[in-house]
Amino acid sequence: MTDWIEFEKKFNVVNRIDYSEELLNVPIKMWLSKIERSAMYQYYNLARLPFVFSHVAAMADSHMGYGMPIGGVLATKGYIIPNAVGVDIGCGMIYLDTDLYEIDHDILKKIMGDIRKLIPVGFNHQKKAQDGMPSLNNIRFHNSVVETEYENAQKQLGTLGSGNHFIEIQQDQDYKIGIMVHSGSRNLGYKVAGQYNTIARIKNAEWCSAVHESWDLAFLPTYSEHGQNYLNEMDFCVKFAYANRYNMMAKIQEAFLNHIDVRFDVANMINIAHNYARIENHFKQNVVVHRKGATSAYKDELGIIPGSQGSVSYIVKGLGNRQSFMSCSHGAGRVLGRKKAKELLNLKDEIKKLDDQNIIHGIRNVEDLEEAPSAYKDIEDVMDHQRDLVSIEKILKPLAVVKG
Repeated sequence: MTDWIEFEKKFNVVNRIDYSEELLNVPIKMWLSKIERSAMYQYYNLARLPFVFSHVAAMADSHMGYGMPIGGVLATKGYIIPNAVGVDIGCGMIYLDTDLYEIDHDILKKIMGDIRKLIPVGFNHQKKAQDGMPSLNNIRFHNSVVETEYENAQKQLGTLGSGNHFIEIQQDQDYKIGIMVHSGSRNLGYKVAGQYNTIARIKNAEWCSAVHESWDLAFLPTYSEHGQNYLNEMDFCVKFAYANRYNMMAKIQEAFLNHIDVRFDVANMINIAHNYARIENHFKQNVVVHRKGATSAYKDELGIIPGSQGSVSYIVKGLGNRQSFMSCSHGAGRVLGRKKAKELLNLKDEIKKLDDQNIIHGIRNVEDLEEAPSAYKDIEDVMDHQRDLVSIEKILKPLAVVKG
């Protein structure tokens, strides 16, 4: 962990005339050695919030997001910030072990082909409503976003989405085969996030808020009607994202069973979120902890930290470090934005990196470079920076990947 003042002096991230220590209400604690200027400005803004609690935590995979960096952890007293949760509410990971210790390459290709048939990717939805939707019983008001979008969401269940979402078949250090999926709440979460960020911006303008509009950190009091409604709908989206990942995992099991005799360790399946806010107790205070691209890492809690396409991923166990609000990174984190990745990376080189590892992948054209291995940080370096946050339980090598 590095204090922001030591970090700024060492790496000269920004001009300290712009953001002096006196302007911050709390310190910034960092589990990384370098960060883009724009993301650092966002951390400074978080530390200047009038309702921020204790300190701000920057995880090892931090990079710029909307309002708050991806990889950030923020605790507040009595307020919730939609942009500090993000547009893909409940986005997270699911992992399942099989009893396989080897799998034929040609069989694996057939399994991946079936997965692509069973699970829509990108903007595609299921052709019919899916079972397993969370109940609307806990939505306490009519004409909510969730209620309005419920019918559409039933066809989004069991779909991967786009961007950095993926399905990956992996093999651990003991050669056991496992399955990992990264996905979230699809269009439902996007609509909820947009609705309440808009409401928060309008209300903040009415209140002449000290939180500058340019920060993109419009907030709602948790005790207000809008704050309660957002918490309610956010919770539904988190449950929907869990159900979405579970539905996809069931379809992946079906694809395996079409081609090979296999058993699945469903009892020990891990299904976690890394975009959400919830009330937790830290330093003897009940606070709203926002994790935006960050994973809960309470003592002995199991988590998933994926690498980039073509690098290893990790199953981890939390160490319960209070300074990170018992959190860790949610992945490797980007070093290149999507546009920059397409501009700067060489298609042949990125394909070769995956082909040399004999990974079944989907990089075919320049557009696919958005999710190329070189667009991401070195996952081993990220893990090295958070040795005081998690211990490593499994190291998972990719065998085959489907990208959103």
